[in-house]
Amino acid sequence: MNKDTRCFGNKDPVMAEYHDTEWGVPLHDDNELYGLLVLEGAQAGLSWRTVLHRREAYREAFAGFDPLAVAEYTPEKLEDIRENSGVIRNKLKIASAVKNAKAFIEIQSEFGSFDKYLWQYVDDTPVMNGFSSWKEVPAETELSKQISKDLKKRGLTFVGPTIMYAYMQSVGMVNDHLTTCFRYQQIVDEYGQ
Repeated sequence: MNKDTRCFGNKDPVMAEYHDTEWGVPLHDDNELYGLLVLEGAQAGLSWRTVLHRREAYREAFAGFDPLAVAEYTPEKLEDIRENSGVIRNKLKIASAVKNAKAFIEIQSEFGSFDKYLWQYVDDTPVMNGFSSWKEVPAETELSKQISKDLKKRGLTFVGPTIMYAYMQSVGMVNDHLTTCFRYQQIVDEYGQ
């Protein structure tokens, strides 16, 4: 299959690159996992395209997505970020990045890494879905509800079931590339059992 069969991004080079190299690929780096929590939370009510085009501004504003650094952010630092036109200037979403960093660190401490915590939900193996149409792809699942509930209990915000399902797609816990997409079989071949 050629790249014209990709799920999304044919008319946007940034989205195409993300689709072709990141979306649905298992991610295990804690800082990047934290970064995607920040970005998925920022996306709430907006398009992923809007947030993805601002990712580098977020990376800069949030210390390269280092949760240890972000957990130390002061109210003054958060106000500086709110002045940054490169990020979504929603006060609750910006504050959430700090609150979530603190909870993220607690999870790392308890499990050894956020990666271990997260990937236990799928027994360290991505779920290989086989959807042929976007109509089949769920907005949330029982698993995303379970993860959301646990993260909320641990003090994280902007981690509802729909956000968590999008997160699961982003970090490769599920392969939701459509079966007609050139990446679907590549992901299955590389990461499936």
